[in-house]
Amino acid sequence: MCPGTLAPPGDGTLPLMAIRVLPDELIDQIAAGEVIERPASVVKELIENSLDAGANRIDIDIERGGTGLIRVRDDGRGIEPEELPLALARHATSKIASLDDLEAVSTLGFRGEALPSIGSVARLRIVTRTAAADRGAEIAVEGGAVNAPRPAAHPTGTTIEVRDLFYNVPARRKFVKSEATELGHIARLLERLALSRFDVGFRLRHGTRVILEVPALDGMGTELDRLRQVLGADFAESAVAVSHAAGPVMLSGWAGLPTRSRAQPDQQFWFVNGRSVRDRLLMNAVRLAYRDVLYHGRYPAYVLYLTLDPKLVDVNAHPAKLEVRFRDSRQIHEFVFRALERALAGTSPEAGAAPAAGVPEARTATSTGATFWRAGAGSGTEEGTAPARHGAPGPQALPLYSRSRDPWAIAALIAEAPEGVADSPPMGLHGEEHPLGTAIAQLHGVYILAQTSSGLVLVDMHAAHERVLYEKLKADRAHGTVPSQLLLEPLTVPLKPHELEAILEQREDWARAGFEIDALSETHLALRRVPAFLPTSDIPRIVSALVHDLTLDAETHHLEGVADRMLGTLACRSAIHAHRRLTLPEMNALLRQMEETERANQCNHGRPTWTRLTLQQLDQLFLRGR
Repeated sequence: MCPGTLAPPGDGTLPLMAIRVLPDELIDQIAAGEVIERPASVVKELIENSLDAGANRIDIDIERGGTGLIRVRDDGRGIEPEELPLALARHATSKIASLDDLEAVSTLGFRGEALPSIGSVARLRIVTRTAAADRGAEIAVEGGAVNAPRPAAHPTGTTIEVRDLFYNVPARRKFVKSEATELGHIARLLERLALSRFDVGFRLRHGTRVILEVPALDGMGTELDRLRQVLGADFAESAVAVSHAAGPVMLSGWAGLPTRSRAQPDQQFWFVNGRSVRDRLLMNAVRLAYRDVLYHGRYPAYVLYLTLDPKLVDVNAHPAKLEVRFRDSRQIHEFVFRALERALAGTSPEAGAAPAAGVPEARTATSTGATFWRAGAGSGTEEGTAPARHGAPGPQALPLYSRSRDPWAIAALIAEAPEGVADSPPMGLHGEEHPLGTAIAQLHGVYILAQTSSGLVLVDMHAAHERVLYEKLKADRAHGTVPSQLLLEPLTVPLKPHELEAILEQREDWARAGFEIDALSETHLALRRVPAFLPTSDIPRIVSALVHDLTLDAETHHLEGVADRMLGTLACRSAIHAHRRLTLPEMNALLRQMEETERANQCNHGRPTWTRLTLQQLDQLFLRGR
């Protein structure tokens, strides 16, 4: 026996205790352990009750991080005086009355646990008044003991005060963090609740300091004001509106552009029928939708609302009601994934802005939620901008280029482009300006410099070509297989035995990507058919890169699934690389293909493919107009 341990009884068995019914006070404290984890838990339960009561404004006052005082005041319907003692009883609620009600619950609260749980671990006081009552009523609870109601002065609505949280449970109080930490949890909770109900005003004060104050919004189109207040102006300016419905399910909200990704997942908000949740299934659907437009290790920002028939979702699946269960989780996952993927597919040069020097581009929303360039954005048509002094030159205006000596990687783009696109003027066929302008030079063999009427555009040619190839490969795969060519003589690639075995297990994925593979020996792979766009001289290098990427763990690769990882690697390794000199027609062909390609604002690793400097920014650099 280890030192310090207690010896069991002489017969080696643990002492037996008689089965008994626990006292009410102990039952309430056990229930409070599940419902009331920290001060923010109290705030959440009280505000949800206020929202269920139809409040239009909710004021929250906090002292000592919530352990000293939590006061929540609302202007809701109030509680009848004779119902006050019942409101403090366990499992007493006005929100459900039968199993059918539970299966279709639409309110935030429904269990009747919050108030008795809070009253068992704090000093609780409720003052309330209904609109029909002549005066209000008050009731107090201390340590689980309920006092008799008494008259009190109060406007229509309810005020609940919670003082000295966990005063009678020292073990729980030891786990409460510092005042700043607990206040941070409460502030983040208020941000989620403020995003859940735009028609309700919220004010959070800590002592005399106002932490958050957002007024109720009374009209459509003002939601962006709330987003700016809670998440900052940069989110509202760099988010794509999402709106998609199918049968009884609708997804709406805002998805942040990949260029506005974050180092941590601190601006990810999900609401199901108005309830803030952190559901793994929904978060996974979002992660998959962003998988090939987001830089590895970064997190998207979004505010999304899923609305569906309450009978299709079980909200009684988590003690704190933070997770839900869907009747058909696979269909919900697929619906959310496809809707977001469709919205993010519009992040091309015509449907989003790559930020330049921190200045957001002017964008206007369409009915589908995508955003499109406004003609003349950043030009002399806007206040404070220098007038447009130069027209966009033709392809030969500034011939700072040399002829490509090995243009195989982009020749296909020129061949596939509509007639006249390769030598396109700055304006399109119908007089509109090309979003990426017209190429005028290649910088250091890496970047394409293009000119528009509103300024300059810089394009990372490798990242841009990688995205164009990747989307084309995905489209070819969706319609069957990637176009391929049969080799007169098989190419052999030396591999380690375990690598060759792993590759042969993925033979079907290789076939869908345009390869026909076989094993010549235990250490040699034979390639009998390859994608048509691959040059013979580069095949061994590209296949070696494919083998390396496909043997990586899924968690270390930015794409999921063998097929997507293969196409992503093919696109990356096949795209034009640095120091390949392109002609102006080749550059313009790439720009036009980018404008026609979905998700062209990022390569499949999530890196930006282009950025813009407006004339206004250039004028600021040279102090023009001062």
